Formats: sequence, C-alpha cells, structure tokens
Amino acid sequence: MMVLSRPTRVVLALAGLMTLLLLFHQVKGPKLSLPNVGKEKPPVRELADGPDPQLVEVVGEPEGALVYSSDDYAPENENSPRINATLLSLVRNSELNGIIQSMQDLERTWNHKFNYPWTFFNDEPFTSEFKRRTQEQTKAKCHYELIPKNHWEPPSWIDMDIFQESAEILKEQDIQYADMISYHSMCRWNSGMFYKHPALKDTRWYWRVEPNVHFFCDVDYDVFRYMQDNNKTYGFTVNLYDAPQSIPTLWPETKKFMAAHPDYVHPNNAMDWLTDSERRPEHTDIANGYSTCHFWSNFEVADMEFWRSQAYEDYFYHLDRAGGFYYERWGDAPVHSIALGLFEDKSKIHWFRDIGYQHIPFFNCPNSPKCNGCRTGTLTDGADFLYKEDCRWNWFKYVGMD
Repeated sequence: MMVLSRPTRVVLALAGLMTLLLLFHQVKGPKLSLPNVGKEKPPVRELADGPDPQLVEVVGEPEGALVYSSDDYAPENENSPRINATLLSLVRNSELNGIIQSMQDLERTWNHKFNYPWTFFNDEPFTSEFKRRTQEQTKAKCHYELIPKNHWEPPSWIDMDIFQESAEILKEQDIQYADMISYHSMCRWNSGMFYKHPALKDTRWYWRVEPNVHFFCDVDYDVFRYMQDNNKTYGFTVNLYDAPQSIPTLWPETKKFMAAHPDYVHPNNAMDWLTDSERRPEHTDIANGYSTCHFWSNFEVADMEFWRSQAYEDYFYHLDRAGGFYYERWGDAPVHSIALGLFEDKSKIHWFRDIGYQHIPFFNCPNSPKCNGCRTGTLTDGADFLYKEDCRWNWFKYVGMD
C-alpha cells in the first residue's frame, strides 16, 4: 500500500519551483513529444497537477465478451454462470462497520446481480456479531476463515532485533507503520500467502475488498467472467507511486532473481513502466532502479493461477528469504506489480476504467451515466500535490488504456 512520508512531501514541495520552470520551458520552448506504443493512446502529460481532460471522456463497458446478469445468477442456483471466484477481504472484528460500508456499496452496484460469495480472513476468530451483520448485507454465501499462524507470524529466519533496529530507521524517514509487526505480516500475507489458504484451494479468481472503500458505478456484466473469457490475469483501477524509502532493496533483489531465472521474464513485459526514470527520477534513484509505480492493490481482480505459478512462487520465496517484508516495508502492491510487469504478458493486465472506486485519499472516477457520487476525472479530494502520485500516465504511455 502506498504511504506518503513527510520527507517525500518536502521533496515534492521543494520540487515545485523546478516543476514551474519545466512547465515554463514547455510553453516557451519546443514541445515534448512522447511516442505511442501499439494502437493510438493519449498523450502522456508531465507531472499532473489536477484532473486531466483525457479522464473526463465518456466511458463505456470494456470491449470483448461480456456476460450480463440474469435469473440464472440466483444465489441458490448451483448451475449458475458463476465461475469459481470470490470476493475476498482481510478484515478484523474491529473493522466491522468499515467492511459493511464496503459491502453495501459493492452489493448495490454489482454483486446483488451476480451473488458471488464473500470470503473473510482474520488472524483471530470472527465474532458472532461480525458473522451475523456481514451476512445480513448479501444474499450470497459468506465464509469466515482463520489464517494459520504459520501463514501470519514472521518466519523463523527473521531476526527480531534487526527488525526493531530497521523499524527505527524507517520511522526516522517517516515511513508509516514501520514498527507495526502486524502491518509487515499483512503485507507478506497479501503478497504470497493468502492464495495458499485451504479455503481457497478450489477457487481461481478473487476481487479484493477492503473496509471503508467506496464503489460509485453500476456494473452490469460479470466481472469475473470478463476476466476469464477475455484471457485477462489482473485488473486494477488506480496506479500510483510508492514511498521509495520503504523498498530500497526490492528492485536489487528482483534483479538478482531475474539474473538467476531469465526464462521467467515474459517477452511482452512491462519493464519500461517498472524502470521509468523520467517523471519521478528521485523515486527511481532512491529505489535503486525501480520507478515505484504500482497497481494499488487494495482493489485487484486477479487470477490466482498467476500467484500459484512456478515463476511467482519462486520469486516470492526469493523475496521472503531476503527479509525485506520485515527489515524494510515491502508492500504487496509493489511486489504484485513487479511480478506482473516482468512475468506476465502486459496485454493481460486490464484497467477497469468503468469501475468507480475510492480508497482514501485516491479515486478512479469515470465519466459515465452509470456513476454517481464522485467527481469525474478526480484522482484525489486531498491536497493538490497528491496528483503527482498518479502513475496511470506511465502505464498509458508504455502499455495503453485497455
């Protein structure tokens, strides 16, 4: 998950004058042209300072095969068109009201038409109140699962003295949650453990849902069927820069892994997106070659067969043994994003531009008559400098808007 540190904000503020000089140069001097890749794509702007006209174009449903809701999707129909997929949430009992908010939004805009099951995970047993109140929000089945201790607790090779020392260094750099062992465990679990849970052994697809998120647009097609029927692996809504101080050795460790396993790198990869140094050179420098661009994984619709692949399992094992989930603050967002950018065909990664979404402080807000409650084209309702965290433009530049 992307966290903005105070040093990063200071750097951005000091960079303001440089940004103004750059903009002045672009107005007075020769125009910068950016190459298109593949079919026509919008021009990529320099660092954004507000909503962009490209994001206020009218949005429709994605191209390709779509399956719409029908009576066959009734919750009790065992022969429905539903595939083996679930809505998935890692949530604590104390976050009950927050997950109810998220459920109400997603049920209203989508799942009441398709009745996909919900699967809730916790490192502690769910209370009877949690189970009762969440089940009241949906006609679909709800499953409540306990995370095994060996999936959640730090592995045996992590030295807790080094963890504490590292946490103090990260705190000095104002990295949020640096000394919260549970946060590090959560990032590790979301990166490489959740799909190993026995409750998911027969499940292939998931849509991750966190507490206190909002969904703004009616979606009338089966999102999981769209992914399956159109040969997609991963779907996202928001694409951001990470705090580079939290992941300084993630890319060097990734390069070691690639050197040992060059055959895992897909020929149609997104390496240029991962290593771009033009828009945020300070990020690429601090992160030792990684742009820090990542899919904001609090929303992700994905095929777990990718995480279960030999390439990803070997990659996660390499990172896990390196210790960065605890000695630094490697998040599941950059880990997932780097793996997808290297080991998957980038054409199988889909931007859900038609799904309106908010996880504070960022939005994906389409211009569509099916959307209500957010301002079209808005990335954030926070401070203006947050627009500089938008990395969608690099994705559009190197991959496209599909």
